[in-house]
Amino acid sequence: MSAVLDLQDVTVRRGTTTILDRVTWQVQDGERWVVLGPNGAGKTTMLQIASARMHPSSGTATILDARLGAVDVFELRPRIGVASAALADRISPSESVLDVVLTAAYGMTGRWREQYEALDHERARTLLEVFGVGRFADRRFGTLSEGERKRVQIARALMTDPELLLLDEPAAGLDLGGREELVAALAELAQDRRSPVLVLVTHHVEEVPPGFTHALLLRDGAIRTAGPIEQVLTAEPLSDTFGMDLEVGRHGDRWSARRAG
Repeated sequence: MSAVLDLQDVTVRRGTTTILDRVTWQVQDGERWVVLGPNGAGKTTMLQIASARMHPSSGTATILDARLGAVDVFELRPRIGVASAALADRISPSESVLDVVLTAAYGMTGRWREQYEALDHERARTLLEVFGVGRFADRRFGTLSEGERKRVQIARALMTDPELLLLDEPAAGLDLGGREELVAALAELAQDRRSPVLVLVTHHVEEVPPGFTHALLLRDGAIRTAGPIEQVLTAEPLSDTFGMDLEVGRHGDRWSARRAG
């Protein structure tokens, strides 16, 4: 069976700077991956490749059996759900919450002249309910709390029933309560077999939801290690990735890390 996401020797350069360095990574159907690494590791760039919004400088990227450079990305992108800070910044604060989700069906971030069927409205409202923000459907996006906006963005990312869902630091900027609510929602998503393949980017092991199966550690644009989550989220590889001695703990189905000593 072919991989849902297959990166082979992917390199991204900007001038003399190498952002990704010969990244080879496969994601199979049914897997839930977390990608961790320090600031500047190349995590967001890797997700831009995976979402068909950037082409590698060299190497090959195959997404849902479609190779970048040999496929119409505008046909491929609706099959990939994305939630990221960059996307959120393009959403007008005055847009209604319902329209934020609805417009994903056309790959837009604002309502214009497009028409939606009753089934589209029903799906958008159902997704908002699933993530606990259904009561805000008629509110303006800009009036929501940061945590509420994050959940709306994930509902939006699922609007087209994607085969691959990419989440770029969804808990960034949240307080403890907002983070825990989001982690709980993502855990439900991860543990549902009907969910798409998931890739979550974060800086913090505390944000890894239960139900994730694999982890990849990235530093200076290169993969340090990747594999089953229980093998990767341990002290030695995490210390190597973040450049300091770390103590890593596991409490039930959650992880934590702190500086050793």
